[in-house]
This record gives sequence, structure tokens and C-alpha cells, in this order.
Amino acid sequence: MEQKKTEELLRKRLREKGLKVTQQRLLILSVLEQNSGRHMTAEDICELVAENYPEIGLATVYRTLQLLWDMQLVDRINLDDGCVRYEIGHLLQGEAKHNHHHLICRSCGRVVPFDDDLLDDLEQHIESATGFYVLDHELKFYGLCRECRKKGK
Repeated sequence: MEQKKTEELLRKRLREKGLKVTQQRLLILSVLEQNSGRHMTAEDICELVAENYPEIGLATVYRTLQLLWDMQLVDRINLDDGCVRYEIGHLLQGEAKHNHHHLICRSCGRVVPFDDDLLDDLEQHIESATGFYVLDHELKFYGLCRECRKKGK
């Protein structure tokens, strides 16, 4: 999504919640958008934001990420490596639901995004069977990436 549209959506969402539009919030969202496809830690984000805004602190980045996650503007991912990672939110990408999964190599640790979602039928079954409407889901596959398989790891 184009940066102007992202900023407009952020401004609108913040105003709806009665919150201020700050330079830090805009920069953090901009860094995530510019690094779409990367799964970034708060430390990674802080380092990149600090290039343009050196006075930002890690605590501010964490608070802002929590706020943006609450507003569904960023997605939070746990790849079972002890770090929480963030990426631009699926609502900012024009998607009603998150259909982005991860393939995690047990040998080299590489994370490959996988965008096909074959769970729509399952979600519909869950809703009809239980009345529970699925807003989102997270799916992780663990195995060996192509390169590690070639190396025989």
C-alpha cells in the first residue's frame, strides 16, 4: 500500500480512538511498511526509526507497537525463537482477514511467508458447527527449507 494511504488510515484510526497522531507512530508504521515481508523485532524497528528520529527509545517503540496491534494496523508473530516479531497489518494491505502463514526451517531458522489460505472451508465449518466466527488465525509449518534439504541437513 502506498505510504500516503497508510498514514491517512493511521491518522483516521487514531482520531477515532481520541489519540494523537505523533511522528513516532507514523515513523514506526512507515518502517514496517518499507520492510514488508520482513518479520522485525521491536529492536530492529527501533534501530531503523532511530536513523531519522535518534531520540526515540525502545520503550516508546514497544508502546507504539502495542497500540498499533490493538488497532489491527500491525500483526504480531511468534516464531518460537524467543522474540516477538511484527509486520505491517493485513487491514493496511486491504485484506479483511489475515491469510498469511509461515514456513519455518528447523535447520537454518529461515522463515518463508506463505500466502495461500486453504482454511476458508474450515472456518466456515467452525462457524456453522459452533456459531464461533473466526476473525483471524495463525498457522506455522515446521520443516526443512529447499536449501537445507539440498545440503542434506
